[in-house]
This record gives sequence, C-alpha cells and structure tokens, in this order.
Amino acid sequence: MDENSFYLTLCIILVVILATCVIVLLKSYMRLLKRTESLLESIENLGKLNDRLRMDRHDYLNHLQIVYGLMELKEYDEMDAYLKKLYKEVMKTGKAIKTKKPAINALLAAKAAEAEAKDMEFVIEVKSDLEKLRIEDWELCKVLSNLIDNAMHALDESDKSEKKIRINVSETKEQYLFEVEDNGPKIPEELREKIFTKGFSTKKESGHGMGLAIVKKVLDENAGSIKVDSNDDETIFSVMFGKGDE
Repeated sequence: MDENSFYLTLCIILVVILATCVIVLLKSYMRLLKRTESLLESIENLGKLNDRLRMDRHDYLNHLQIVYGLMELKEYDEMDAYLKKLYKEVMKTGKAIKTKKPAINALLAAKAAEAEAKDMEFVIEVKSDLEKLRIEDWELCKVLSNLIDNAMHALDESDKSEKKIRINVSETKEQYLFEVEDNGPKIPEELREKIFTKGFSTKKESGHGMGLAIVKKVLDENAGSIKVDSNDDETIFSVMFGKGDE
C-alpha cells in the first residue's frame, strides 16, 4: 500500500469512527430529552398534587366546623349524610398517595382530577407501596398515563350513562401488578394483538389503541408484560413486572 492509500484509508476509518460517535451521542441525547420531558411532566403533576392537598387541608377545616355545628344542633341525620359525602372526597385523594413513588402518586392524582372533570368515576385501589419495583418511575408513568388516557378515550366514545375507570396496584410474591379497567366498548378479540402495533388505531372500533405501542415498547425494555381481557361489560389491561431476585 502506498502512502496516499494509507492516509486515505486512515481518513475513512476516522470518519466512520466520528460518524459512529455522533450517532451514539444523538441517540443518548434523544433518550435524555424523552426522560427530561417525562420528568417535567412528573414535576408538574407533583405540583398539582401539592396544590390539591393544600386546598383540601383548607377545605377540611371548614368541613370540620360544619360537622361540629351540625353536632351542636343535634342534626345527626344531616351530619351523617354530610360525613358520607366528605369521606368519598377524602378517599379520592388519599388512595392516590399510598405508594413510595411520588411521581406515580402525582400521576394518579392528576388523572383522577381529569376523570372527575369529564364526569367519569375514577377508583384507585393501592395494595403495594412499590418500594422495590425496579423500573424507573418516569418509565412507569409513561405506561400508566397511556393506559389511563386510552381508557378515557374509550369512555369518550361510549354511550353508557355511568363511565367508570378502576386502577388496581398490587403485588404477589412473584410480581407487581397494575390493572387499568374501564366499562367502555369491547375490543374485538382479533384486534387485541394489533392494538400494540405502532401506527395502529382502533378509534373507529372501540377507542382503544392510542399510545399502546409506547406502552409495549417500555414494557419490552423493562422485562414487563401486558395482557388484555375485554367483554361487553369491561376491558382490563393488566401489566406485570416479575420480582426476580430482589
């Protein structure tokens, strides 16, 4: 090999190395950008949760004064009815702050407020503090956020008078379980695999499908799995993460 060929080959190798470095840096930057966007959303949700808790604290002091007044007047039936309504309001916020994942708590509180604004019943059942769950909080937020939004879209297209969403967070000895249930339209069995495909939408059929490709991608990258059960009464998306060797 002559000297010119040697230097040409060396230049080509350097260009390839530099191009590879640029591609790696761009991919890292995009991952960081996506994570930053998710973190900013989590911070915003935490702020909303904090504001709501502060407002609730102020409201509950007023509620206590009303209850005390009803008790003084011996209006026990009125007091009982008032306390039942107050208990439901307390549970809406209280159930969303049981885990040790602040971002998840904030997300659930934000989605509960969004569902309430749409006149949808939003029930949260938390039976795990998620302390040892290994997926990053912001990744799990993407999964839950897309599944809940998906349920809301399904109910938007439903003609049922009562629209309900239930979130169940639990764990067994083997796994962590997240269930997002709605009483919207049934997903046909032949579509239950296709809805996780990028670009596929079932909006015309049932309202399910938006964001589900993102959910599947996150789960594949974090050793998670998902299954769908759907009938005329309810649709349940169940997300599982194995505990492995904790």
